[in-house]
Amino acid sequence: MTREETVPQETIGFVGLGVMGRPMARNLIKAGFKLIVHDQSASAVANAVAAGAQDGGSLMGVAEAEVVITMLPDTPDVETVLLGPQGLRESMRRGSILIDMSSISPIATRTFAHHLAERGIHMIDAPVSGGYQAAEAGTLSIMVGGDADVLERCRPILGSMGTTINHIGAAGAGQVCKACNQVAVAIGIQAVAEAMTLARKNGVDPARVRQALLGGFAQSRALDLHGQRVLDGNYKAGFRVQLQRKDLKIALDTGGASGTPLPATALVQQLYGVLDATGRGDLDNSSLALLMEEMAGLGQASA
Repeated sequence: MTREETVPQETIGFVGLGVMGRPMARNLIKAGFKLIVHDQSASAVANAVAAGAQDGGSLMGVAEAEVVITMLPDTPDVETVLLGPQGLRESMRRGSILIDMSSISPIATRTFAHHLAERGIHMIDAPVSGGYQAAEAGTLSIMVGGDADVLERCRPILGSMGTTINHIGAAGAGQVCKACNQVAVAIGIQAVAEAMTLARKNGVDPARVRQALLGGFAQSRALDLHGQRVLDGNYKAGFRVQLQRKDLKIALDTGGASGTPLPATALVQQLYGVLDATGRGDLDNSSLALLMEEMAGLGQASA
């Protein structure tokens, strides 16, 4: 088999070249896909073009692709891109596929899928987990909602950006899964923040406590990665407080619509709100530890 036969020839549209979208787009280019991009940031588009993408110039230009990926900050952004004036719903061809990889409302996602289906456009929701590092490495975990046959059609595309691809269910199920992920992550970070603060407040070395807990039933990825951030006093954003707060609101709204009580989620979302309101919305989501230290009358942990 020649190299030309092994390189994907499908054209992919990509809208949203932010912190996550940039490396995801680069990985598609590295995999050999032809990429047409669009973003409000001219510099982000220029960087993608330098890496081998084509500038679509507009949503209409991106819609020339057989498959279009959106990676946008929040539900209203996706709604504008899909259903707004000159949006993708109006310009994508019948039979084409929209993959939304943003983290947005499952309720809205089902509505978007319905509106696109009316125009003969297939949609799958495919939010991701793993953060910027996994986006760079192409090792994202991808949670998919939508038709299984459409997922199989898109699996090589998703496989260029992630190593774990799970079909969760019908339209919106991927976004429900992402909301569940964010609930578990945020509550886990809060648990680590409280545990480390309890150790410090009682005169015990939190580094030794963390090491001991990593060897027992309390072991978790949050304790491993975020616990080290707390010890180092390193709250440079990997995943920002503002985005974590937004994702927890999505979870709470989804829970409210389905009659699902989420008391711990509500508490942690309010604590992230305090961080945001006190000018710390751009810190890493592990900065809950800062708030716990302040509430306990402690200064920031030394590096």
